[in-house]
Amino acid sequence: MSSRPIIPIQPAPPDPDDGLWAVRKKIYPRAVGGWFAKWRWFVVFATQFVFYGFPWFTWNDRQAVLFDLGARKFYIFGVVFWPQDFIYLTILLLISAFSLFLFTAVAGRLWCGYACPQTVYTEIFLWIERRIEGDHVARKRLDEKALTPAKVGKKALKHAVWIAVALWTGLTFVGYFTPIKELLASAMHFQTGPWETFWILFYGFATYGNAGWMREQVCLYMCPYARFQGVMFDRDTLLITYDESRGEPRGARGKKADPKALGLGDCVDCNICVQVCPTGIDIRDGQQYECIGCAACIDGCNQVMDKMGYPQGLIRYATQNAVEKHYGWDQMFKRVFRPRVLVYTVILWTIILAATLHLIHRVPLKVDVIRDRGAMSREVAGGQLENVYRLQLMNTREIPMQVTIRAEGFAPLSVHGVAQPLTLGPATTRMLPLTLRADPALAQKGSNRITFHVIGHFADSGDVFTVSEKAAFFRP
Repeated sequence: MSSRPIIPIQPAPPDPDDGLWAVRKKIYPRAVGGWFAKWRWFVVFATQFVFYGFPWFTWNDRQAVLFDLGARKFYIFGVVFWPQDFIYLTILLLISAFSLFLFTAVAGRLWCGYACPQTVYTEIFLWIERRIEGDHVARKRLDEKALTPAKVGKKALKHAVWIAVALWTGLTFVGYFTPIKELLASAMHFQTGPWETFWILFYGFATYGNAGWMREQVCLYMCPYARFQGVMFDRDTLLITYDESRGEPRGARGKKADPKALGLGDCVDCNICVQVCPTGIDIRDGQQYECIGCAACIDGCNQVMDKMGYPQGLIRYATQNAVEKHYGWDQMFKRVFRPRVLVYTVILWTIILAATLHLIHRVPLKVDVIRDRGAMSREVAGGQLENVYRLQLMNTREIPMQVTIRAEGFAPLSVHGVAQPLTLGPATTRMLPLTLRADPALAQKGSNRITFHVIGHFADSGDVFTVSEKAAFFRP
């Protein structure tokens, strides 16, 4: 046997460029202006006006939008929803799903690029970062510098503002479930409840971490939509595309140079499209799942084309068929109305119209009848037979309702145990015990079918609603 020592082979260190072991390279997206950037900021302002503003609106002396889980009431301006209205949540999810399918089939990842909370809050946090640390070059240089008081001050200020925005976001989120004015007063005195405190901190931490630190990592690795959105595209879906036939071969040149004489395409290889991309991809490499469809590269490229005196649209919204077959806008627009888009549109509008009509004609009186199983039946004075019931009455409107209860069936039935008409308060539920009496000679042995008729009347509007519920009257 050899006496040479055995030297263990050490595994090679992971290659940062290997996709399996890829180490995150921090992206410093460059600020860009343009038509799509304006639209993106318009959506940021619109969505945040809704999110931050709606809890502060007042309606009928209460918070306009409030999901009161304790009272099991969900207020959305003038409409009150109850757990029995779960169907509307299902409809809302269906509308959201088919809207996503429709928009994706027509124009790709519009949701991701403009309205997704991850995109919106990343834009807000990036704006704060630019105001404190400077443009993309200044931010990169600052990170590469050694720690100095100036660097620590800038970083501390940035994170302080981020945390303030994140905590206010968390408080606003909880304000949809707890009246926000009361919540803010409690938070100012550090007297919020345990669950309120947990959700404020949790939602704030998620906002701070996702928008401040993780950013594109959420889109690339955590969001499932980034993975399956490709199967929702077809060759006539509008996507952000690079016109390779026009741009290649790329290369630098002077502004006054003739690209044809140099044998070059319109792409000057400035890499602006890469510098402005929030996920750090190069759109010139073709379609990639990392592209969130924000169109920042279109704005950046158009600015360069303007400076060079070339036509805009080297990077643009187009379809695969349009790029390959050189379609114009008219031809592309005609192909938008293809069968799958029409099917999605018809289904979506059918659901919206049906839900709207159902909501408009929703009866504001809900009735549930529960028979008292503790006493099947009993004989009372006068030889009549009596059964006991419990009626759960619900007034879904925020005005008082006058209620009258009647019953009919195999024989004349009289209602006892409740003074009529009774008043049902605004947006309240009431459990009402009552009894029905009938002549036993007219009832067959066992179960006899009967019907409760509950008539609701709103004195203010004059509206009258009748709800009928079937029940059984038992004779031994």
